[in-house]
This record gives sequence, structure tokens and C-alpha cells, in this order.
Amino acid sequence: MSVAAMRGVTKRYGDTTAVRDVSFALEENRVYGLLGRNGAGKSTVMRMLTGQDFPTEGEIEVFGERPYENAGVLGRICFIKESLKYPDIFKVRHAFSAASLLFSNWDADYAEQLADEFQLPTRKSIKKLSRGQLSAVGVIIGLASRAPLTLFDEPYLGLDAVARQRFYDHLLADYAEHPRTVVLSTHLIDEVSDLIEHVLVIDSGRILMDGGSDELRAQAVTVSGPRRAVEEFASGYTVLHREELGGLLRLTLSGGVPRQGTDSVHVEPVSLQQLVVRTTQLADGHALVRSDHGRARDGHNGREAG
Repeated sequence: MSVAAMRGVTKRYGDTTAVRDVSFALEENRVYGLLGRNGAGKSTVMRMLTGQDFPTEGEIEVFGERPYENAGVLGRICFIKESLKYPDIFKVRHAFSAASLLFSNWDADYAEQLADEFQLPTRKSIKKLSRGQLSAVGVIIGLASRAPLTLFDEPYLGLDAVARQRFYDHLLADYAEHPRTVVLSTHLIDEVSDLIEHVLVIDSGRILMDGGSDELRAQAVTVSGPRRAVEEFASGYTVLHREELGGLLRLTLSGGVPRQGTDSVHVEPVSLQQLVVRTTQLADGHALVRSDHGRARDGHNGREAG
């Protein structure tokens, strides 16, 4: 069942096109990774999904309705972002109290438990919190809201590595007990790769990848060995990245590449972060791609690299 969908959505700000002809669907009870570089369009997509911005073109539906000024829809969404603002007079406990009024599935006991684990002083004024403590407020509200559609727009960047891992562990455990649709927007791809079930990669406002994380990773490998042997092995596949050192060649390939190498060619899996980075580079035209004759061609200027 689809929880949210964009169909042919474009968003312009004056002469700048932030999102261009984007279409995808978010299914019920899945964890999505909305991945891409800074400025790729991730935050714009999330603002439109949560009714905080309007598309210039296209259609958006959340829970079968338009989200804009729709209390019935917005009451089922929790959107946590790094720059989340609170009234100056609020203490942490006031933020939690406000969340309890907004989210029907709010778990106050769980919020208090998380505050203890993140060592967050609930009676402290929010404006006096450190960046890490402010990030903890956001992730606790996102977790304890248990909203049917929960979106995290990199609010955990202010947390140190230990605290971020604590957030990931709680997200995974609580999602198992209380399934909902979760969207994680991040560039810390390796950290969240084990959480993500479905990958959406956006770059320059366009969707580059949309698929199951395991399925996408299965389509790409890194092969290495003597140059001639690797070139022969790679013939007919898309080259996402190329590295040469002396007579050795290392290629990242996509397109249903065999998982088994040969006596001279070594094949190894590609991490989700590698796949996203290499695919984005290819979209920029900086990677090498296969020509029809199996020779390497520079996708940026068309020069043969044979």
C-alpha cells in the first residue's frame, strides 16, 4: 500500500530548478534512504511531501490526499530536520509535551527513556542546549512520535558517532515493534546502509536510483587485475569508475555483472555508499562508460581511453 507518492513533480525557485520531474512512491512499513549530495534536492522533496512547500508542476499525494493545509494528513506525519526551531521559552520537557498533542501515537515513557540514554536534561532551556543535545531532542521526538510517516532530514548530524549509533539501534528496534514508513535523508550512507530497505538517490533534482537496497547492490561489483584481462571481463557492462596503476586496472561495473571472477580477475561486492557515489559521478559525466565496441570512453568529453 502506498503511503505517499510524487508524480512528475518539478519545483522552481525563480530561475533555479531544485527538483525536476520527480516520480516515486513510498510504501507502507518500509525504511527508505533518500540519498544524495548537499543541494541535490533532498530537503525540497521532504518539504513538499510534508506540505511545507508547493510543487511548481506535478502531483503529490500523502495517505491518498493532498498534504497542503490538510490537518488529517499532517497529523500522521512527523518531519524532523536539523534546523528545527522551538519557541525561546521552551524547555525540553515543553517540546515533548507539545509533541504529545501533535502525535496520537506519542509514547511519553519511551521519550523519557531516550532522554536518559542520550543524557538530555529535560528541564533545561532549549536555547541553552549544545548542538548535540538539540539533535537529541529531534531524534527523540521522531522516534517517540511513532507517526505512520516519519521523515528525518539529517537531524542526527550534531550527534557524535556513539550517539548516532544509539539512534540507529533504537530506530531499528522500535521499527520492528511498531512498523511505520521511515525516510532517512543523509549523506552518511555507510552508517545507515544496514537500516535502509529501499534506496532513492537524487542528484541535481532528478531521481537517479529507485530500488531495493539489496537488489541495487547486486547489480554492481568492483573487478580488478591485469588491465587486458579486466577490460575483456568488463566488455558490455557500464563502467561507473576506473582506476589504473601501472599494468593493473580496477573498475566498478554495473549491469548484472557476474559475481565470480577468473584466475586473473578478482570480483568483490560494492558497498551502498560506493554505488551511490559512483552512480552520481557517472551522472556528472566524470566516469568512464562502455562504448558499443567494449572500449572505455570518457563520458565527459567522449575521448576513448583505450
